[in-house]
Amino acid sequence: MAYDLEEQEQIDALKDWWKHNGNRVLMAMVALCLAYAGYQGWKYWQHSQATQASQQFEALAQAADAKQVRSISGQIMEKYADTPYAARAALLVARANTEANDAKSARAQLEWALEHAKEDGIKAIARLQLAALQFDEKKHDEALKTLDGEHDPAFDGLFADLRGDILVAQGKVVEARKAYADALANLDAGGRFRQYTEFKLDALGR
Repeated sequence: MAYDLEEQEQIDALKDWWKHNGNRVLMAMVALCLAYAGYQGWKYWQHSQATQASQQFEALAQAADAKQVRSISGQIMEKYADTPYAARAALLVARANTEANDAKSARAQLEWALEHAKEDGIKAIARLQLAALQFDEKKHDEALKTLDGEHDPAFDGLFADLRGDILVAQGKVVEARKAYADALANLDAGGRFRQYTEFKLDALGR
């Protein structure tokens, strides 16, 4: 097929451009394909991890004793740390260790959950339980510092209530009253927990 002079010049210009830039274009296309393949692979891996973690967590929920809880939760935390199930498993094993009077292990697991939790609610529960554990150990200042950390506002009432308990233990009655009042302002009006907070505030004298 014959081309006129202008068309031939355009073709020659295109050939010249491809000669100098073709390799870079091909490399860019290859890189794009690899990135897409990598993204799809990452999505598949995440889905696979979440599925396996879910199955493990179901087994954890049905664990018959503390030994099984420790074993299964350890596997979830080690193998599936990037899934939401890992922090949940840490909370469960922390509770088991607290009941077994192993405060040291419980503290480590709550700190792990606080660091790795993907959900704000789970992170708030971990922070609240860690502060409660520190309170039980009479580490009052440490517990208050833990409560000062950022948390989901939905838990404001529970955080304020525990703060009041700690302040009472420190003999700071005025501050404790304020904490309990803050708790009542944020707790569910029809909730049973609110009754306990009202009782504690009444005991201090409103």
